[in-house]
Amino acid sequence: MSEVALLRRQIELECEAMKQAMEGFRVTASHDIIQHQYDSIGGIQEQLAAIVGEQEAAMIAVETYIQTMG
Repeated sequence: MSEVALLRRQIELECEAMKQAMEGFRVTASHDIIQHQYDSIGGIQEQLAAIVGEQEAAMIAVETYIQTMG
């Protein structure tokens, strides 16, 4: 699996965790939990940007977020 694919998968996992926090056992997730997930996604996006450029990294992050979060 390429580094880009691995980073895309990490974004997907962070989104899934965020979605679970918002919809899962706890009806409402704390702001801190959700902010942590967004911060993690931002860090992964920065890693992607070093490989594919900022614009492509943003597209990958947004597309993955939309696909995962619905």
